[in-house]
Amino acid sequence: MTQSALHVAIIMDGNGRWATRRGLPRTAGHRAGARTVRTIVEAAPAAGVGMLTLYAFSADNWKRPPREVAALMRIFRAYLAAETAACVQQGVRLNVIGRRDRLPAPLVTAIGAAESATREGERLALRIALDYSAQEGIVEAARAASGAGLTREAFGLLLDAAVHAGAPTPPVDLLIRTGGEQRLSDFLLWEAAYAELFFSALMWPDFGPAALGDALAAFSARERRFGGLPQRAQAAG
Repeated sequence: MTQSALHVAIIMDGNGRWATRRGLPRTAGHRAGARTVRTIVEAAPAAGVGMLTLYAFSADNWKRPPREVAALMRIFRAYLAAETAACVQQGVRLNVIGRRDRLPAPLVTAIGAAESATREGERLALRIALDYSAQEGIVEAARAASGAGLTREAFGLLLDAAVHAGAPTPPVDLLIRTGGEQRLSDFLLWEAAYAELFFSALMWPDFGPAALGDALAAFSARERRFGGLPQRAQAAG
């Protein structure tokens, strides 16, 4: 990830509602959402994105009906099997963040194989958040912290270790949520401390490269101050 490349995070919301509105089972929406992931991953590098973190399954999503959860686990495994070769070809390094001890063993094996196969990718760092909770990750990092004088940077590294990030995570520049909802839902709470937020009414299966471009254009039009004064105010003294 180059210095100028952006870290974009996306809460991929609306798969189930997309399917229900079409008279389809919710699993059809999740499969359509997986196809959208492919198009966004392909479009991201040319749009200036160096790291893309996608919220696929939260720790709270275990509360969903067992049949839907089982179907999601199969879809995740199928996605890894189908897309790993394409990631290698496109220079995409794939990493799954979150807990792994509650995932089905075949999926954990598939994750390890995909991460190993794509580890040399330099064009895009693709992170998929699976059985992920930002609050749980922060608690685990706090348990690992020891001694006085712990810095933000050091704590960030402990947090990366807690969620299997594999490498230091840069701050999120832009956090997008599809599906019309406007909340963070326990996603990247530490990393998104100064992220710009963009909420789209589009359901995730309908969120294509053009919609990503719109979100990035809105981001580019904003002035990021990180707690400081606007540039005009600084110039005025």
